[in-house]
Amino acid sequence: MALPALSLSLQFGRFKDVERHRAALPRHRVTRWIRHALDIDGEITVRIVDAEEGQRLNREFRGKDYATNVLTFDYAQSPIVMADLVLCAPVVAREAKENRKTLADHYAHLLVHGTLHAQGWDHETSEADADEMEAYEIDILAEMGIRSPYGK
Repeated sequence: MALPALSLSLQFGRFKDVERHRAALPRHRVTRWIRHALDIDGEITVRIVDAEEGQRLNREFRGKDYATNVLTFDYAQSPIVMADLVLCAPVVAREAKENRKTLADHYAHLLVHGTLHAQGWDHETSEADADEMEAYEIDILAEMGIRSPYGK
């Protein structure tokens, strides 16, 4: 089965250690990770930011005054998925280290997670929805040879 098409814009802010994050996110891998999570074709911008920008966006758009790992801004789910995924590099790096995962594997998980959000998946609506989304993430990552981010 062919994967959906993806038009990808990959952007990096200016921050300390940006080259480490660029190395973990080569365009072909980011494209692969997102395409595996898409149900239909998509136009997605991925932006890697510092803690300041991540916190500002989270505060402005979610009312939460801290930097989070990934923010999803979805604009359309039909006839194509259109979204921006904003990942906060320092948070992603810290979480990867705490969970003993490679930086690339953690980015893969968060890009899959954000792409699912862009298609209407929501883990905050109920425990059943969270369990379903988590199981789907595990399956998508397993297709690409990436172990479960949930230790299952």
